[in-house]
Amino acid sequence: MINEPTKHTNGHQFHEEQGDDHVGSSYETPLRPDAFEKDDDLKIELIAKHFKEIMLILGLDTEDDSLKGTPRRVAKMYVEEIFSGLKPENKPSATLFENKYKYNEMLVEKNITFYSNCEHHFVPIFGKAHVAYISKGHVIGLSKINRIVQYYAKRPQVQERMTVQIANELKEVLQTEDVAVVLDAAHMCVSSRGVQDVNSLTVTSHYCGAFQENEEKKKEFLNYVSLNSNHEI
Repeated sequence: MINEPTKHTNGHQFHEEQGDDHVGSSYETPLRPDAFEKDDDLKIELIAKHFKEIMLILGLDTEDDSLKGTPRRVAKMYVEEIFSGLKPENKPSATLFENKYKYNEMLVEKNITFYSNCEHHFVPIFGKAHVAYISKGHVIGLSKINRIVQYYAKRPQVQERMTVQIANELKEVLQTEDVAVVLDAAHMCVSSRGVQDVNSLTVTSHYCGAFQENEEKKKEFLNYVSLNSNHEI
């Protein structure tokens, strides 16, 4: 059974306007059955066409030198960059290595910067991901943890869902239930529109295995996350 992700705020009351209701149907990104029938070139062509229409409706002069290339730039950005995590073939492959050092304590990778987009208003969510796992005999390269975070960030998202998606992927890849994920993020749908609260942050967490069952393990992880360990190179 999936334990519900915890969500709270960091120092400020959390305000949220996400349509009429903030409802998530599942921890899978909602995709249509025909989501991958069009290739990237066609998607870019169609998005550019429709985005130009949006610009025209807003009253913009799409023949102006500054705006002429905007529809295609936006379309390429959507398909090739900020929503590239929608494509299954972009999912990072993670090679497992034998845990030859027999290191059986938690490994924590924190302050992984990510940029995502709120699926309710299509404006940025950005923040830090903090991840931990305890090896059950295998480890993965540190950069692969970053790539997993980025893969699930690069799609229209809800922070709670993204937290669980990262945790579930790590459990599957590492073949262990002992995984913890915390996301600490700012939402532009809160700061740049609506209540325009520029100071609030949203924190979500998902604990599995030993991190869910052992309060001391959870506290140890959170202590590492809060530890100021910035290093100058």
